[in-house]
Amino acid sequence: MMEPRFDSALVEARIAQTWEHAGAFKAGRADRANAEAFSIVIPPPNVTGSLHMGHALNNTLQDILVRFERMRGKDVLWQPGTDHAGIATQMIVERQLAERKLPGRRDMGRVGFLKRVWEWKAESGGIILSQLKRLGASCDWSRERFTMDEGLSKAVAKVFVELHKKGLIYKAKRLVNWDPKMLTAISDLEVELHDVKGNLWHLKYPVEGTPEFITVATTRPETMLGDTAVAVHPDNKKLKHFIGKFVTLPLVGRRIPIVGDTYADPEKGTGAVKITPAHDFNDFEVGKRHSLPLINIFDAEAKLSLWGNDDFIANVPPSTSLEYILTLHGTDRFAARKMIVGLMEQAELLEKIEPHLHKVPHGDRSGVVVEPWLTDQWYVDAKTLAEPALAAVKGGTTKFFPKNNEKVYFHWLENIEPWCISRQLWWGHQIPAWYAPDGEVFVAESLELAQAAALKHFGHLPLLRRDEDVLDTWFSSALWPFSTLGWPDNIAELKRYYPTSVVVTGFDIIFFWVARMMMMGLEFQDAVPFRDIYIHGLVLDEKGQKMSKTKGNVVDPLELIDLYGADALRFFMAISATQGRNIKLIKSQIEGYRNFVTKIWSAARFAEMNSCVRVEGFDPSGVTEQLNQWIVGELDKAVIAVGAAISSYRFNEAATLTYRFVWNTFCDWHLELVKPILQGEAGELQHETRATIAFVLDEILKLLHPFMPFITEELWAITGKFGPARTSLLALAPWPTALTKDTSAAGATIGFIVDAVSEIRSLRAEMNVNAGAVIPLVVIGADDGIRKLVQERGETLKRLARLSEIQFVDEAPNGSVQMVVHGQILALPLVGIVDLELERARLSKEIGKWQSEVDKIDLRFANSDFMARAKDDVIEENRERRQDAAGRISKMTSALQGLER
Repeated sequence: MMEPRFDSALVEARIAQTWEHAGAFKAGRADRANAEAFSIVIPPPNVTGSLHMGHALNNTLQDILVRFERMRGKDVLWQPGTDHAGIATQMIVERQLAERKLPGRRDMGRVGFLKRVWEWKAESGGIILSQLKRLGASCDWSRERFTMDEGLSKAVAKVFVELHKKGLIYKAKRLVNWDPKMLTAISDLEVELHDVKGNLWHLKYPVEGTPEFITVATTRPETMLGDTAVAVHPDNKKLKHFIGKFVTLPLVGRRIPIVGDTYADPEKGTGAVKITPAHDFNDFEVGKRHSLPLINIFDAEAKLSLWGNDDFIANVPPSTSLEYILTLHGTDRFAARKMIVGLMEQAELLEKIEPHLHKVPHGDRSGVVVEPWLTDQWYVDAKTLAEPALAAVKGGTTKFFPKNNEKVYFHWLENIEPWCISRQLWWGHQIPAWYAPDGEVFVAESLELAQAAALKHFGHLPLLRRDEDVLDTWFSSALWPFSTLGWPDNIAELKRYYPTSVVVTGFDIIFFWVARMMMMGLEFQDAVPFRDIYIHGLVLDEKGQKMSKTKGNVVDPLELIDLYGADALRFFMAISATQGRNIKLIKSQIEGYRNFVTKIWSAARFAEMNSCVRVEGFDPSGVTEQLNQWIVGELDKAVIAVGAAISSYRFNEAATLTYRFVWNTFCDWHLELVKPILQGEAGELQHETRATIAFVLDEILKLLHPFMPFITEELWAITGKFGPARTSLLALAPWPTALTKDTSAAGATIGFIVDAVSEIRSLRAEMNVNAGAVIPLVVIGADDGIRKLVQERGETLKRLARLSEIQFVDEAPNGSVQMVVHGQILALPLVGIVDLELERARLSKEIGKWQSEVDKIDLRFANSDFMARAKDDVIEENRERRQDAAGRISKMTSALQGLER
């Protein structure tokens, strides 16, 4: 006998071990050698990470797809692995060294430090993969990869060398986002903009040969030491007469031009802008347009670097003394800011200071203010690589779901800048470039190949020095769909599983990862890396706010699994995953889906107690009882609809359809309707009904398995102890097949009974009829078919709808409320059962209340300002509230009209 309740804590670990021991998730199984391939690469989580709600959503949706396709008989590969997370991992290990009072990174040297990082990785890295197993992720764990394992490192080196040969990788001096704490360049995507309460300093620059000044406003007065121009908009009536003149840069004496450029906004600040090309990205572009010199005044730690700085001293008149300014050498940028402001004030060149709230870039890992810094870095010609990646989506080779995410993809690729791929770290793929003493560079996949190239070039072998920088983590991640399949060595695996079928990820990673995989896949495989791109929303807290440690609203998915079980959490994720919308994490809803788990368990237990055992050779298309024909037909509809919804990434629709069929159609209706048969005399009808229940329960377990793998696999094993022997685990069982038998007649008959009971129950609730009251039902103007149907199913109607009797009449009696079911008018006489006048008043008041809600929402929708500013989630929430209110109004209006007839 089954246990009274399903205990997820006891079952989940055991089921996970069963899958693993059976090799259920391995790709390339012998029994599927000729099957169609279906492959997904997991978005590799950071090796430093632990499971968060975003991972839980992302991997639940992937798992639904791979379990579904595996059950459809495909050779499924879900490729797992982790990313080496350059900055994050180096930070963790350096912090650990400091906490243990061990020598720091630079003290122990590169070799010693990297040895320490690999030790940390072996001990603590990859915890997240074991956590994904708790969620039920059915990856092929035997194929786990790491972005710095030997095979992937080989792929990275080959790609770098090949792109360099084509001129698509090059070294250049450009501005980068420089992190002064981590001492490395970081990408735009690793920069966070924080609102900072600062100041706007108005500085006066003397105009050469005149007694006039031109005033510039700046939030970073310390950078003035690197100014090489002042810009004024050509149409600025107040200031355009200055264009073509020069100013003398205060404190330095450098003669710099006043240029006309549209970058200077006449309505912003003073209308004049100081131009520091080496320390501002916009200024860098202005500098290029006007051929301005680049003067770098900071070192790697964002301290003033003035001594020995030839660019800084150049063009300073000999008569100008820089003695005091040079004493600022080595001063931190923020301390230098105060000193320079003080000097400008002493020189009476500080016009005013205004409080100013502005956005300041910070490193997302270090948390410090990022400095635009001029430095030599390695770059990828991303614009060239982006062209085929754009064409692939525009031409429909790869499709986005939802489609509107194409806009983000197009915007980024159409405006893409050179991709800075070098990082001044030690943990990562060291750049495969070697330098000769004279600066000649040799790019090769190994030292031996670099030496061979140097020998050929010089005629002798010089001492070569390897570039110390490593590659941006996203460079190796961009190769993930084909490097994990063994490229460039294992071509057979590549042919089998590339291109992958779909990538599932969040919208914030479209440019980080998706676009770059597209670029690299097309360049090196001459094919897109995936045919479909499914973009899911964010998981927000109950109030609709983004989760963050700062806000203290982060929810641990492992705690939710401990509380409610993995199946309940997964089902919540699936049923909430509406395309294009974020998800509010509402714990009461997760608890509700734990109740759904209990409902499924109870249904199986009911079947067991009523001897509903699978029958060898049972043919569901041959059942004769209408109730059984009906449930088989409803099952067919569910199988077709759920399969279509999963195939088109409508996860919420697939989960909703499954939920309704299992809870409402099967549990609430079929099992209830067949109770008289199960409790009646033994015979063929009872035998058929038991076999039908067992069959439908089997198919339900298959339908539910992609969403709720643990309870379904457990029930598959339990129910498999009776009847024909199981031939496989449920994870490898075939997806249900819809029958072709026409069950429309049974559907119409039983559908009438189901809908009639539903309508009667609804009206009883609307009219405040006491739940225990037994009341009559009147069937009005029934034809012979309806009369026969109601008479045959009368006892069922009375039992389920709490009816005292059923009468057939030509006209509805006074004081009755009417309803229409399948075109047939039914009525509930309520005289003496409820106070009709009181009910009319109550319903009218309720209708007014809900109409007021509809009117308020309609006013919001008519407000163009609201529609322009409101987030999609807010608009959709209002739309749902309006729909709910309108539905309530419709029901209560029908009830009121029934009372007034």
